[in-house]
Amino acid sequence: MVQLSTILGLAATTFSLVSAAPAAAPEPTATPDLAKRATCTFSGSSGASAVSKSKAACATIVLNNVAVPADKTLDLTKLTTGTEVIFQGTTTFGYEEWSGPLVSVSGTSITVTGASGSVLNGDGARWWDSKGSNGGKTKPNFFYAHSLKQSTISGLTFKDSPVQLMSINSATDLTVSGITTDNTNGASKGHNTDAFDVGSSTGVTITGANIKNQDDCLAINSGTNIKFTGGTCDGGHGLSIGSVGGRSDNTVSTVTISSSTIKNSQNGVRVKTVSGATGSVKGVTYKDITLSGITQYGIVIQQDYENGSPTGTPTTGVPITGLTVQNVKGSVTSSGTNVYILCGSGSCSGWTWSGNSVSGGKKSSGCKNIPSGASC
Repeated sequence: MVQLSTILGLAATTFSLVSAAPAAAPEPTATPDLAKRATCTFSGSSGASAVSKSKAACATIVLNNVAVPADKTLDLTKLTTGTEVIFQGTTTFGYEEWSGPLVSVSGTSITVTGASGSVLNGDGARWWDSKGSNGGKTKPNFFYAHSLKQSTISGLTFKDSPVQLMSINSATDLTVSGITTDNTNGASKGHNTDAFDVGSSTGVTITGANIKNQDDCLAINSGTNIKFTGGTCDGGHGLSIGSVGGRSDNTVSTVTISSSTIKNSQNGVRVKTVSGATGSVKGVTYKDITLSGITQYGIVIQQDYENGSPTGTPTTGVPITGLTVQNVKGSVTSSGTNVYILCGSGSCSGWTWSGNSVSGGKKSSGCKNIPSGASC
């Protein structure tokens, strides 16, 4: 048995040793060290739930053949800084009438990639009813890239999006590269299957996209310093600025859309501002765009936009200034119109228009207030 006197003696010795040493400064609270965190693999029907619970502990998240349950989001939001996400195999989603999103990602210095052969399959035919987001079944948006900062998304392949594919919102310095989406199965009933909707973001670059869909290949609703280059858009509504107006953020500035191909689409190059709204579109450049098989408008700039039913009467609350349209070339079908410009009085100015050649369609007789240098 240890005597009390012995214990007291040991305690006194320990106290004397501690008191003799200088006091250590308190350690700061550190963020999780990526080197000490794990590579985590999630799969099957339990994968979505498991990653939501465990994501903070993972430096690398591997999603291998995950089956996301109906009415649930694959939740990759608020990831720890520096996390890498890798999609492997086929990611599938259960059926429910709801608004989604099916996948949501946010964080800082996040890297999201698709392994070779991987597919995110929305199986959109279960929702398609020709009404898109305008009625009928409630359809889930596919992929939210919201509040991503200094991050990259690359090499993802999507199939059969129920409605809008990728929403990029409140992003800063985001690079999106090598995205492929194939919505050709929705040619008869798919609707509003926009590929990239960009809003309230700064420093977004989208490169090398290969898009087959039924709506805008790109729609920039608001934001600054946005670039889209090296893309191929097939079957949709073209490369669009807007519609601009009617939101909390209604400013688009410093945008370059270049070196891209638009084919078999309703429109080619498009700028659309909302009738009666306020905002601004400034410093937008379309350059080196090739068109073929365009059925409605090769180049269209309109200040009378209403969803599905433009008014025909332009308004001036969203001026379009400093627009450059350069080297846009290609063909429109005989039933389409080569160029259509509908501006309000004095609300389109400072345009640069050069090297454009769009033919095959009709010459519009309805253009109004064409800025100096442009032609309709």
